[in-house]
Amino acid sequence: MKPLLSSKLLIVAIFIIVTACSFVFLTRSSRIDFTTQVKPIINKSCITCHGGVRQKGGFSLLFREEALAKTESGKFGIVPGDPGKSEMIRRINLKNPEERMPYKHDPLSKEEIDILTKWVKQGAQWGEHWAYVPVKDVPVPQATTFFGLINKTKDWAKNPIDNFVQQKLDEQDLKPSAQADKKTLLRRVSLDIIGMPAPEKLATKYLQDNRETAYAELVDSLLAMPNYGEKWTSMWLDLARYADTKGYERDDSRNIWKYRDWLIRAFNEDKPYNLFLTEQIAGDLLPGATDNDYIATAFHRNTMTNDEGGTENEEFRTAAVLDRVNTTWQAAMGTTFACVQCHAHPYDPFKHEDYYKFMAFFNDTRDEDTFSDYPLLRHYDDTLQQQVNNVVKWVQQNVSPQKAAEVNTFLKTWQPAYNSLTCDSFTNSELSDTKWLALRNNALCRLKNVDLESRDQLMFRYKADTSGGVWQIHIDNPAGPLLATIQLPQAKGWTITESKIAGFNGRHDLYFTYTNKNLSKPTTNGALFDWFYFTQEFPGKDKVGYADIKNQYLKLVSTNVPTTPVMMDNPSSMHRASYVFERGNWLTKGEMVQPDVPKSLNPFPAKAPRNRLGLAMWLTSNQNPLTARTMVNRVWEQIFGTGLAETQEDLGSQGIAPTHPELLDWLSYRFMTDDNWSVKKLIRKVVLSATYQQDSRVTKELLEKDPNNKYYSRGVRVRLSAEQVRDQALCISGLISHKMYGPGVFPYQPEGIWLSPYNGAKWRQSTGEDQYRRAVYTYWKRSAAYPSMLTFDGVSREICTARRIRTNTPLQALTALNDSVYVDIARHLAARMQNQGGGNVSKQIATGYALATNHEIDERRTKVLMNLYNQAFNKFKNDPVKTCDMNGNTGYPTEAATAALTVIANAILNLDEVVMKN
Repeated sequence: MKPLLSSKLLIVAIFIIVTACSFVFLTRSSRIDFTTQVKPIINKSCITCHGGVRQKGGFSLLFREEALAKTESGKFGIVPGDPGKSEMIRRINLKNPEERMPYKHDPLSKEEIDILTKWVKQGAQWGEHWAYVPVKDVPVPQATTFFGLINKTKDWAKNPIDNFVQQKLDEQDLKPSAQADKKTLLRRVSLDIIGMPAPEKLATKYLQDNRETAYAELVDSLLAMPNYGEKWTSMWLDLARYADTKGYERDDSRNIWKYRDWLIRAFNEDKPYNLFLTEQIAGDLLPGATDNDYIATAFHRNTMTNDEGGTENEEFRTAAVLDRVNTTWQAAMGTTFACVQCHAHPYDPFKHEDYYKFMAFFNDTRDEDTFSDYPLLRHYDDTLQQQVNNVVKWVQQNVSPQKAAEVNTFLKTWQPAYNSLTCDSFTNSELSDTKWLALRNNALCRLKNVDLESRDQLMFRYKADTSGGVWQIHIDNPAGPLLATIQLPQAKGWTITESKIAGFNGRHDLYFTYTNKNLSKPTTNGALFDWFYFTQEFPGKDKVGYADIKNQYLKLVSTNVPTTPVMMDNPSSMHRASYVFERGNWLTKGEMVQPDVPKSLNPFPAKAPRNRLGLAMWLTSNQNPLTARTMVNRVWEQIFGTGLAETQEDLGSQGIAPTHPELLDWLSYRFMTDDNWSVKKLIRKVVLSATYQQDSRVTKELLEKDPNNKYYSRGVRVRLSAEQVRDQALCISGLISHKMYGPGVFPYQPEGIWLSPYNGAKWRQSTGEDQYRRAVYTYWKRSAAYPSMLTFDGVSREICTARRIRTNTPLQALTALNDSVYVDIARHLAARMQNQGGGNVSKQIATGYALATNHEIDERRTKVLMNLYNQAFNKFKNDPVKTCDMNGNTGYPTEAATAALTVIANAILNLDEVVMKN
């Protein structure tokens, strides 16, 4: 009896406590939240006149210290705790439109005025935007009963992701959909993880395996496939603005495909995301940096280079640096930072000078908009690399490790050298096509600010059509002390040679003179120069084997080897200072700045170097509020079609807020901590959730309550990406090549797409299996990207693209039905349907449908496709020419059945259930 009485007393006590808490909660004055209530009003109605761009009346609402400052009128716009003395509150309440704020716009609503008034009365506290708050651990919501006091279990949830989703579903009075069937899940998860259908052997194993662990094992098998890296690299290439050309008007070729291959390998080995970012931003600065570390930095050499004659190289070098700043923020932190180039951010807590402090991390790199894309990593084959190792080892043993490092760096990069395009003060000389220094008879020009400290050797790259040239280098003025007199023999192609120079200490302007009696015309170029390397004579002159090692060194320096553009910083002797650009104009330099990060985010690591490596440490710190959230949101978008925060390109205050902020933070915290930045573990967690495995069918209730599926009340239904449309079709037809890596390939493309007037470059179609390789390997020209990929919302990649906008246009259907690539694929699919379906047309059609969708065809679809087949067959049987065309002129024009089946195959490839993931 006593236990029962105690239970009743406990229930009564709990009821009294709950009632009292509810009364207090309901009767206390509500506190205004800046982020969700005040900031939207400011952004909508105030910030255009009182923010980063304009601060009319000396009043700005961008930062709290600015908002509380005295205005030009001498009054205070906001007086915390006293709305009556706050000029802003007075002005928004006025009736006279000439004085009322917002000026010349509709007045604020009564509700908006009340919110701002209460906010000021409560102290006008600023709030932090959700994306700029450090990621913290979030408790997993639990289903409860009895006023939330008793936990209860839910059978639906498979992992914590589902608890967060279930909570939102409950709030909307929605229930999750049933789990999709195995065939649907097989196709869906294969497309999401490897970007194409699963191999037949793996698919069969999964479909025949009825154990509870079968699906998880399928996921693990897909994650282990090399195709995984190809799929996720396709996503990253948009962010890296990867292309096989340089961009701008000339849009010439660029040999940078090794970076794309680095990405594939990095994803496949599941390189931790923090290291993945670090190597791309600062791989060259890592201790003992390897060739792969250098190749990773090509991420920031995907910037465009302007090879057009007459352009200002410094302008486009600067443009490339600014692009690196914007790309780093967009790709790694999902934040619009580009507008801070011209003024303080109008909506987010970033000041104008923040941009240029951040830019200083990138402004001291060696690249200078050169035609050759210097600096380049030179790739030696195994034999030549062994020779490099021998030379470096000899210097290390006979001189010093420091000298060995210098020799190795120059052999691998030809750096640090002064590019000839930095010359100026020309007399009878010029920058030929703004790319190389050209000297004529009686020429004069200048190379400024060269460090000659302890330098006694000059190595340079030049070519000369005429012999007899004499090149002299003077110190500080054209008649100054002579540094060197160098005879320039004829050199038809680019040649690297060396010369002794006189010993001068310190920094000097160098004046070049050139005479050549063999030049009959004053306008004829006698010599072209590419770069100048001021150094010391090859070290170890008094050591055994010196002559052989030096000859080997010189031979290696001049050896023609493949190259990849990479990032390298200037040595201290070539340091480039950074300045604020007034109003974003690179020609109007303001205050000098040092490398730093915005104070509104996490502090710069105390012991980190103030270079790109230190920047990478700041970026990948667990205290950085944006990096993990951005990648988690991006992975979610790749899988569900829309990110938890839809505007991946802008997690700032003007972006769309996340639908499930707690879930985003929970995943982000786990990504950094438990998962140790493993992208594969993140993907695995998402696709193993019950949320992901739901059926995608839409009921009337779901369409009414959750039309855009933002609460995840059903499975995803979204059109495949441009790459997936192509790759899936190649797989279905059996044409897909599994060859990996290497230079870009050239599948079929119509004539006339490419117009390359400067170099006559043409699209030369690849042969054999190369024309059937995955889309990630397709050669990408910025000014004329692969047409069918653009039709399906691919991007040209001039700049970083954080999110492709999916469209649905008739041109997409026309492309997939009529593009010769897809007609060719349809022919091969038809042949496969004949081989596997036997002689019965109905079975052939059923075979094609099953290959394309993983499902058996129903009677309604069979009837429609049979009618189409019969119509096509009747047309082809009386028209041998069209039959031959449809069959690809393969030598059997009378086979109307094959031509008709090709039409069916083409139609199947265009079915909604084929081009959609559902």
